Amino acid sequence: MTYENKFTLLTHHVEILISSYLHWTGKAFLDQGIAQENAVEALFVAPFVVLSHGIGVDPIFNYGNQRALDIFEMSWEEFTALPSRLSAETVNQKERIKLLDAVSRHGYINNYSGIRISKSGRRFMIRDATVWNLMTPDGQFYGQAALIRDWEYL
Repeated sequence: MTYENKFTLLTHHVEILISSYLHWTGKAFLDQGIAQENAVEALFVAPFVVLSHGIGVDPIFNYGNQRALDIFEMSWEEFTALPSRLSAETVNQKERIKLLDAVSRHGYINNYSGIRISKSGRRFMIRDATVWNLMTPDGQFYGQAALIRDWEYL
């Protein structure tokens, strides 16, 4: 796949992240005046975590900005090959499933807190996270995403 094709796919994904968040919350997490061609970079270097997974029985992460990669201690290649369920320790996976079910029913939730685990086994608490459903422009379910503004290693 060429760089241009990858960039086009990433641009499309970022557009879905942004538009779905705006749809569910009525808010923007990036400046709404930002040019489309600058949104990919702006989100990737944002001072907060944004991550998403696709659809399927065992969804795989399909996006993580630099902050997400940093706190999970992974490269882009590692992160985008990880089933999202593995971001939580086994004992916390039932709580994670309840969260995602609630998001599926309501479109989004605010104020989520939970414990996650990095590649090295380092645990961290996320606080005040927003988790939302991703929708394509034609209304098809596309996955789920999270915006995390506050986290702390335990």
